[in-house]
Amino acid sequence: MPINVLMPALSPTMEKGNLAKWLKKEGDPIKSGDVLAEIETDKATMEVEAIDEGVLAKILVPEGTADVPVNDLIAIIAAEGEDPSSVQAGGAPKAASNGAAEPKPEPKADASAAGQNTTPGGGHMSYERVNAAPEGAQPSGAPQAGAQASSGGRVFASPLARRIAKQEGVDLGAVQGSGPHGRIIARDVQAAKASGATKAPAAAQPTAEAPKAAAPAPKAAPAGGAPAGLTTDQVKGFFAKDAYEEVPLDGMRKTIAKRLTEAMQVAPHFYLTVDCELDALMKLRETLNGSAGKDKDGKPAFKLSVNDFVIKAMGLALTRVPAANAVWAEDRILRFKNAEVGVAVAIDGGLFTPVIRRANEKTLSTISNEMKDFAARARAKKLKPEEYQGGVTSVSNLGMFGIKHFTAVINPPQSSILAVGAGEKRVVVKDGAPAVVQVMTCTLSCDHRVLDGALGAELISAFKGLIENPMGMLV
Repeated sequence: MPINVLMPALSPTMEKGNLAKWLKKEGDPIKSGDVLAEIETDKATMEVEAIDEGVLAKILVPEGTADVPVNDLIAIIAAEGEDPSSVQAGGAPKAASNGAAEPKPEPKADASAAGQNTTPGGGHMSYERVNAAPEGAQPSGAPQAGAQASSGGRVFASPLARRIAKQEGVDLGAVQGSGPHGRIIARDVQAAKASGATKAPAAAQPTAEAPKAAAPAPKAAPAGGAPAGLTTDQVKGFFAKDAYEEVPLDGMRKTIAKRLTEAMQVAPHFYLTVDCELDALMKLRETLNGSAGKDKDGKPAFKLSVNDFVIKAMGLALTRVPAANAVWAEDRILRFKNAEVGVAVAIDGGLFTPVIRRANEKTLSTISNEMKDFAARARAKKLKPEEYQGGVTSVSNLGMFGIKHFTAVINPPQSSILAVGAGEKRVVVKDGAPAVVQVMTCTLSCDHRVLDGALGAELISAFKGLIENPMGMLV
């Protein structure tokens, strides 16, 4: 039986991907573990491995194709013993040369399989074994989303589609699915939302009066886009045509706009600012860098930056204030035993936030070398999803740009983010007399669902204590 190869979901936020390159060609034998293709997601370029064996019979989406929706058919593998030349684009074998193939009843869709077509973040292609069905056709036994809802049956939808529908008030029962077996996926919900015709009905209220017509809901603003109710053409109408250049949104910018808009709407932010003296840290940094061993090429084994100390201090602070080492999980709070600290890395058109795992346990030199590797691979878009997902907090450092103070937006599901400004000489009062010290301003953005004011203050105070007494990071 032919095996359909579907565009995989390589991260929880991925809805479309670019098929950058095929590493196998039609007719090539395929073994489990072979790399089939390179897929560009909103965050990285991933190598995707095969999980079945056979022969690559048909490539349906050529390399270089952009914005291929998750779960779209991109290739077909002929299973062992099948003739690759007999496989059609829809995944069905051609009729035998001595006559038409004997018709077989179309199979009923397996409801449990509807949710198994994608493996987010797994690095493997998604497959679906199919019987005879013309390309683009819906098997007669497959569940249709609208029909299911109208008959009171189960509505088949992806978890992401359900979450978006809940947030936007879209009735899944009235949405027509375009995914495998009629499953509702995220783009279906977004299309239904845009049409304005599928708002979830309000709970019925017993009343003797005739129901009043509901006022039309206002149009929601697109994530990161224009004010509610304004179309792209209306926004452009405010400006002379020769006054601007249109820059199309790539997947990364769309994801950043969407996630950070959601973060500001959902996570109640509050901000805590402290000034940290750096004199002791700068002296220790100079001593440690001077004592670094040399490799065979004569280069230092490590070179610590101020940011390395910030990451380590944040990791230790989280474990010293364990109630703050937590994230919001809708119906509960998850507290962690070790600290996972993300670090914002700017790249062209966006940013990555790779996560230093167990930052509280790692040495400064280990953190430094990890960050150098992460930064290099982030700029080449070679990070794996598991390297930039998760984390409890993040560090965003704009000190190298001379920024003295700023506030940062929390990156869900994290519960805080530390905005680090530039170190500078300032005059302060010490022992009743003016003194010049090097000071760095840091601002902690906190999710009030997880951290109350006093808890956030305790966390940033622990961080300040470690920065100003850095020897505590070495023991």
